Amino acid sequence: MQQAAIELVGVNKWFDDFQVLTDIDLTVAPGEKIVVCGPSGSGKSTMVRCINRLERHQSGTIRIDGVELVGDGRDVRGALAEIGMVFQQFNLFPHLTVLENLMLGPVKVRGKKRAEAEAIARRYLDRVHIPEQADKYPGQLSGGQQQRVAIARSLCMEPRIMLFDEPTSALDPEMISEVLDVMVELAGGGMTMIVVTHEMGFARKVADRMIFMDRGRIVEDSPPGPFFSAPASDRCRDFLDRILQH
Repeated sequence: MQQAAIELVGVNKWFDDFQVLTDIDLTVAPGEKIVVCGPSGSGKSTMVRCINRLERHQSGTIRIDGVELVGDGRDVRGALAEIGMVFQQFNLFPHLTVLENLMLGPVKVRGKKRAEAEAIARRYLDRVHIPEQADKYPGQLSGGQQQRVAIARSLCMEPRIMLFDEPTSALDPEMISEVLDVMVELAGGGMTMIVVTHEMGFARKVADRMIFMDRGRIVEDSPPGPFFSAPASDRCRDFLDRILQH
């Protein structure tokens, strides 16, 4: 049986007295594309942040490639190094050029020589279709271009898993499609992906499975066809009605 890329079993998370995740069970196969949606405050971002340990869960089990995220041993650090993440905000260093932003991780974390890191950076700038922006500073780019740089920066670490936390929510409408187009290409390349988004056109095109969360729980987990045509819960149906009207 194939080893799961990501596995969550009975995961719970509290912020003080508020339980933000309740008994989360989720298994993601290598190469699978999962789109997570749900109302604001449903726990989507927290779940994704627990997977790459930006947040610590209090109970349950999270495994990456079979390695349980417990402690800070070499195996845990190695598993986490296989995860790239793209956030709502671009989080680029404004005083570094695009190329320098991309080279930072490979040099500092992966121990690459600068020439090799530059070659990797230029390769992924090509991949996200902005090679001509290499020597500009983030402030000279549009929001869509900055988010594509952020995607390229994660890819420069050559992860096996990519997490996206509402990557288009901070963008103007005309810039959203250029970022989604890059993500569609990534999905076609076989990358394991979890994407938190309300972009349902993207979800229909890319998702192997749709996850709907509400009040810290996974309410629905199904392929896109039945998810969109016949959602099982009233809560999901109401959510989709509102989202798809926009």
